[in-house]
Amino acid sequence: MTSKRRYATGLRAQHTAVTRERILEAARHTFLEHGYLGATISGIAEHAEVSVQTIYNVVGNKAALFKTVYDVMLAGDDEPVPMAQRPMFQAMINAPSGRECLAHYTAISRVLAERALPLVSMALAQAATGDAELREFTDTIENERAVGTANTARHIAQRFGLRDGVDVEEAADTLWALTAPELADRLVNRRGWGWDRYQSWLHTAAADALLGPETSSRTVAPEATDD
Repeated sequence: MTSKRRYATGLRAQHTAVTRERILEAARHTFLEHGYLGATISGIAEHAEVSVQTIYNVVGNKAALFKTVYDVMLAGDDEPVPMAQRPMFQAMINAPSGRECLAHYTAISRVLAERALPLVSMALAQAATGDAELREFTDTIENERAVGTANTARHIAQRFGLRDGVDVEEAADTLWALTAPELADRLVNRRGWGWDRYQSWLHTAAADALLGPETSSRTVAPEATDD
């Protein structure tokens, strides 16, 4: 391939990336404003100033667009580094105690909820209407979350041990229930707790459930960041 062709290929890739970013921003705005059921590909295309076919070519149909918007919101503005390689996850894996490990875990849960809760809350509410695409989306993200809580529970069990009477499966289910988006929405938004109080409560509840009540000085939950 000549340098001129490589240059042209690079320009096309750059243009596609810019177009994709514009489409996803328009889709995020539209989904949050009108909900999944009220959003249309044609409306998103108009907002993004692209053709409907461009959206299909660059991202996909409405369901694929919604899932991509969710993934991007969850990832945040960080560099494209896998979640498991980011500093917050590494701090959790390398924590010297079970309570500190869960402190980092609940800080991560808080960050992810802050990023995506508005979209997820809307999806869960509208999925209750029976829409098949939304139901598939909510099932997918709940299964993804279940995998994450199971991995965390296994890590804590293998490295620090669980309290008597709790096995890995129960620990995973407990974390899955405690980090449910519906619970975050109820406490933070409906009860007005705010994210700091929610994170502190989540850490205590998770640590006491998996490790047993704390008998020594309380572990201070790390400050939530977007690292």
